[in-house]
Amino acid sequence: MSVGVGLVCAERSGIVHETNNTDTDDMTDIPRLNGIIGALEHGGHAFSAFVPMDVQTAVAISGSHYDGVVYEGEHLPWDPIGLRDALQFMIDRRAVVASGSVAPLVTPLARVPVNGVEMGQWHAKQALDTGCYGIVWPHISTVEEAYNAVAACRYPRLKDKPLYEPRGIRGDGPVRAARYWGITQQEYYQRADVWPLDPNGEIFVILQIEDTKGIENLSDMLENVPGIGAVLIGEGDLGQELGFPRQYDHPALLEAMAEIVDTCKRHNTIVGHPHANSGNMQDLMDRGYRFLMAAPGRHYNDLDKGLELSGRK
Repeated sequence: MSVGVGLVCAERSGIVHETNNTDTDDMTDIPRLNGIIGALEHGGHAFSAFVPMDVQTAVAISGSHYDGVVYEGEHLPWDPIGLRDALQFMIDRRAVVASGSVAPLVTPLARVPVNGVEMGQWHAKQALDTGCYGIVWPHISTVEEAYNAVAACRYPRLKDKPLYEPRGIRGDGPVRAARYWGITQQEYYQRADVWPLDPNGEIFVILQIEDTKGIENLSDMLENVPGIGAVLIGEGDLGQELGFPRQYDHPALLEAMAEIVDTCKRHNTIVGHPHANSGNMQDLMDRGYRFLMAAPGRHYNDLDKGLELSGRK
């Protein structure tokens, strides 16, 4: 199916685009592809989760109602082949035909393994070239690290071109990504930029603020580095530094997190929470969190019933 010819229907947004040309200069013929951006760009909330880079998870998650998922490469092994296979197994051809759009029902992103100070552009490059629609960067603490994170997700351009900064450093190798997105390479080039710096961009850059140094520098990051899609609080590592590991309700941790939220609000930047659940969801929304990560549930109800009936529970 070509997005340049015939009828393209963005079913999830209720918008129908009709086109009978292949003019890559007119990008309005292509619907929003990144479901996370689609949920956020008009003021809504987006829901996601960290998941392992494996086929079984990909198949299960592809039928969920998440806007997108983040394949975990920081605390689980960085596995480019596993990431490639997971992305492929997220594709349900029947669902693609039914929707009439090449936009994925669940948008795949990846979290890279390196801390901000380690830069790690090559991890982002491999994930994006595989077809991911965005990168989560852990442990961003300085303006330089934030700049590198955004720059690594952008292609280079001349200084006299619009949106030059942050200067792109991503290497050119779009074949697999364009094929996975279901668009031509020229269309991919025009969409493979960071949102909201480029309103048509489909790449979502998320910076994790996980220490007090990052909190101190966050305002400077948001003032001086355009292209940051969202800030995600790393409350686990932040709690470690503060001396209250995994004590998510400790007043000192909550105070530090509130400072991050307030800074993001002042700079009109989306802020995310990594541990949303049914118990705290409304409170997080009320506090201003819009990128909400809720882990997929797992239950043993059937097993528990069998144990109960067999007298073992």
